[in-house]
Amino acid sequence: MTTLVICVDRSGTIGRATNVPMPVAGWEAVRSLVTDAGLADPEDASVNCLLEALRVARDLRDEREDAIVAVVSAESESPVGADRSIAAQLDDLVDRYDPSAAIVVVDSAEDERVLPIVESRMPVDGVDRVVVRQARDIESTYYLLKQFLADEQLRSTVLVPIGIALLLLPVLFVQFSAGAAVAGVAGLLGAALLYKGLGIDRLVAGMPERVREALYAGQVSVVTYVVAGGLSLVGGFFGVLAATNLEDALLTVQAMEFTYAAVPWLAVAGVTAAVGRLLDELIRDEGIRTPYLNLPFVIVAVALVVRGFAGYFLEQEALLAPTVVAGYVVAPAQRLAGFIVAGVVVSLVGVKLASDVGTETLEEVIEADADAEVEGAAGEGGAEGE
Repeated sequence: MTTLVICVDRSGTIGRATNVPMPVAGWEAVRSLVTDAGLADPEDASVNCLLEALRVARDLRDEREDAIVAVVSAESESPVGADRSIAAQLDDLVDRYDPSAAIVVVDSAEDERVLPIVESRMPVDGVDRVVVRQARDIESTYYLLKQFLADEQLRSTVLVPIGIALLLLPVLFVQFSAGAAVAGVAGLLGAALLYKGLGIDRLVAGMPERVREALYAGQVSVVTYVVAGGLSLVGGFFGVLAATNLEDALLTVQAMEFTYAAVPWLAVAGVTAAVGRLLDELIRDEGIRTPYLNLPFVIVAVALVVRGFAGYFLEQEALLAPTVVAGYVVAPAQRLAGFIVAGVVVSLVGVKLASDVGTETLEEVIEADADAEVEGAAGEGGAEGE
């Protein structure tokens, strides 16, 4: 019963450094090879691999087991050629010694890739990986980086934004101050991480297809979405104009002024978009789903509450004229309470109307959306596998 202790060198370092024909087998031959490899490159980890193979063979002999130490080293630069040369050397060892088992000694993760080749020719009882203590963390980091760089998706997600940021950094340093340059690069990296982390890239990638389907299907929501976008721009424009009129005011006051002026336009934009979806539901004659029917009321209710709070703060700063109803001056707190009550009433009306007219419950919509997400994820996984 012969056990073959094999030192595997897939990179071919030992063979190139010593110019010794491979494979090398036998205690004295491997000891001589250790000396030659160590003199050629004392820092090479393959020397430790050879010494470990000798130690394992010695321990097996001390246990009264017939052990033969051998070394195989690749003789080609290409991965396929290297594996084929190692396979031929293993066949030579099997013909010579007819081993009953083998113990493989390696010094890197790359050498471990040869294990299937060894296992196809003889049983493998164990694998001994030699790691130089001083280089343990360095080696692990190296292979992690190597795997990271081999992943195309990770490269495009991480390395591309970092590369763009590094290219922009010197330009920003020249044109602006150091603080502005660092802030700009940090903002760019943050936007890139959010773009990927929030899944905006998938949304943007699928947007052309959804727009094309909507145009071909003749959906009314396409037009209402465009109108809603225009109304949103108008609301933002009026909000900026109102905020810029308060140049000497605090930033929070300017924000409240922007909100107070823009919210009505944004609410009308949201209602317009929601009405477009409702019309699409009616045209398809599939019934009106509850969430789509309730959405316009929710938008109006939120707009009322937000505008009420913004107006309250502006009245506290004396930037908004007091509200007069039937000759009675309404206090800011009363005005705020009125807006809140109006928002709650509108929301309740929407819930009631949706429950009476809607043809689908909220739970059914959520389950349908969850099933769609699962099917989409399965489709993406199948596409990536292909």
